[in-house]
Amino acid sequence: MAHAYERFRPGYPPELLDMVLAYAARPIRTALEIGAGTGKATRLFAARGIAVTATDPDEAMLTELRERVPTDVRTIRAAFEDLSLGKRYDLVYAAAALHWTNPEDRWSRMASLVEPGGVFTSFGGPITLADPAVTETVRAVRSRFIDRDDIASPDGTPEDAEMQWPGTELQQSEWFTDVRQAVIERRFTLTAADYIGQLSTISAYLVLPDAEREQLFRRLMHVLPESVEITADITAHLARRHREP
Repeated sequence: MAHAYERFRPGYPPELLDMVLAYAARPIRTALEIGAGTGKATRLFAARGIAVTATDPDEAMLTELRERVPTDVRTIRAAFEDLSLGKRYDLVYAAAALHWTNPEDRWSRMASLVEPGGVFTSFGGPITLADPAVTETVRAVRSRFIDRDDIASPDGTPEDAEMQWPGTELQQSEWFTDVRQAVIERRFTLTAADYIGQLSTISAYLVLPDAEREQLFRRLMHVLPESVEITADITAHLARRHREP
């Protein structure tokens, strides 16, 4: 699975880091990454000279990460809930991983990891087919196996709400302020095989029995054109840790 994440999940553009640094409006020297996976976001932040500590509970993911990031990136095998709270960072971020964290005490734990005046950011977004006709064809095939393959908002925020999760929770948090939401638009063209490969990294497909998943992917390959255009917009949420009195 770690190999599939590395091969098929897209990376992150420099505009994202520029956005975070502009929002911070102060030097970012240290950063903690939650759920780093194979390090797609790690590379972006480490390349700017930020001392990144990348964490993930999966050793296979961290093995892939270590092969592709600078040697000074520190790695910790741990879930967010198991991280030591003794050190604070200028920046704490999660790349398409925050929904895996336990909502109980999420923000109090997060606040304990961010320097006062420092920044928390979460970013990511679904990869969807751009062509409505292809989307409907895929949905019809998929419906025999699963109802949907996206992740519903963890706090029930409607899809058409102006502020999306986790911005909704950050706005209600006593530890963070100046909550902002921004979108970076992206479009890609993938071969049908690579699009199926990307689907193979999504939890809705991973939980299917192997035989059903393989049957679904075979059927999708049969109806997909040779290449597909996808939308992969990144929605970023940024918030600033309250300064302590």
